[in-house]
Amino acid sequence: MPVTRITKRAIEVLQPRSTAYVVYDSRLVGFGVRVNPTGAKSFVIEYRPGNGGRRVAKKRIVIGQCGKITCEKARNVAREKLAAVQLGNDPAADRAAERTTPTFKEAAERYLQEEAPRRLKSSTITNYEINLRRHANPAIGSLKIADISRQDIIALHNRIGGNSPVTANRVLETISGVFRFAQEAGIVSDSQNPTVGIRAFKEKRRERYLSEDEFIRLGQVLRLAETEGIPWAYRSHKTQSKHAVKPEKQKTVFSSVAIDAIRMLIFTGCRLREVLGLTWQEVDLERGLLFLSDSKTGARAVVLNQQTMDVLKRQYRSGPFVFPSDIPKLTDGGELIDRPLADLKKPWAAIRRHAGLEDVRLHDLRHSFASVGASAGLGLPIVGALLGHKQAATTERYAHLDTSPLRAASDKIAAHIASALNKNNDRVAR
Repeated sequence: MPVTRITKRAIEVLQPRSTAYVVYDSRLVGFGVRVNPTGAKSFVIEYRPGNGGRRVAKKRIVIGQCGKITCEKARNVAREKLAAVQLGNDPAADRAAERTTPTFKEAAERYLQEEAPRRLKSSTITNYEINLRRHANPAIGSLKIADISRQDIIALHNRIGGNSPVTANRVLETISGVFRFAQEAGIVSDSQNPTVGIRAFKEKRRERYLSEDEFIRLGQVLRLAETEGIPWAYRSHKTQSKHAVKPEKQKTVFSSVAIDAIRMLIFTGCRLREVLGLTWQEVDLERGLLFLSDSKTGARAVVLNQQTMDVLKRQYRSGPFVFPSDIPKLTDGGELIDRPLADLKKPWAAIRRHAGLEDVRLHDLRHSFASVGASAGLGLPIVGALLGHKQAATTERYAHLDTSPLRAASDKIAAHIASALNKNNDRVAR
């Protein structure tokens, strides 16, 4: 067992042999240099776990390659690790555990596959996948989940919150879900969840209702979209090429499936995924009801009005989905099966642009449905039931629109005052 004072000069003169060997430092017990037959040299430490007990076999770990780190730095690292051994730690076991610890991205994939389907709705899982793909994984996906600090999460939360506080809060919720799963799965300790204690950004509730004039414009553009077509946003008048599209033909006609899906949102106040995922099995035209098996608030019934009945009768066809995609899904077995419309982004973007409703989201159609009901004095319990709200507080955002009770009270007070004002007073008259 060769022993010498390990220095840069001493390492340089070490020559490779037919088998690997270790030269140990004469001053720091357990610290040495391993020389491979190829000539590669590495700093190593050797120790016996368990406070130096002789019954335990020796372990060896590599600190780093000679030349890439200095002797002095390697000696300092070795001293720290050998001191940790005296305190009962096992650097080799710690390193092995670190290698088996998954990255955040790997833990998130397990969460989506194993835990999320048992606890979350499919729409929520879709949102979580988006939050992970667009925000969390690019920032912390490659980090070992056990190494992620609270400062890492705060930095990510603040960076997203500068532009979109709502998105930042949803991403924080997603990351928290991954860490809760990691705790239950024994990937991290019970006390390790760096999202705990991070304050969410204040979210401003966005309320946008369509006026009667806006409804008129929207209706006109919906009809135009499925008949003549909506003019392109940027139309070209260059006709030099014989293959160029003539200006009068630079329009997009959208399918009646997509346009009627938008009408369904308008006339029911349903959520987007409730409409796009609607199956004929959930439709009861005879009784005029939809029996949604999995809405945001669980299974619920939706009362159909004449306008929605007309939409459904117009769209009736074979196949499972009311609003099917024109691109079927190819299964692993090579079979083509129907699937619902994925989204309405393209038709809605064109429609709202041409109708002058650039700030109106599809979800605002739900708010508009509720606002019309509240403004008509139907009562918040009725409006809440139509929207499928479980909590009365959810419907109270429309309370300021329900002016009929206040108007009736105001009319009564004013009528009483007017009656007094209009009476003759003999003393004044004289």
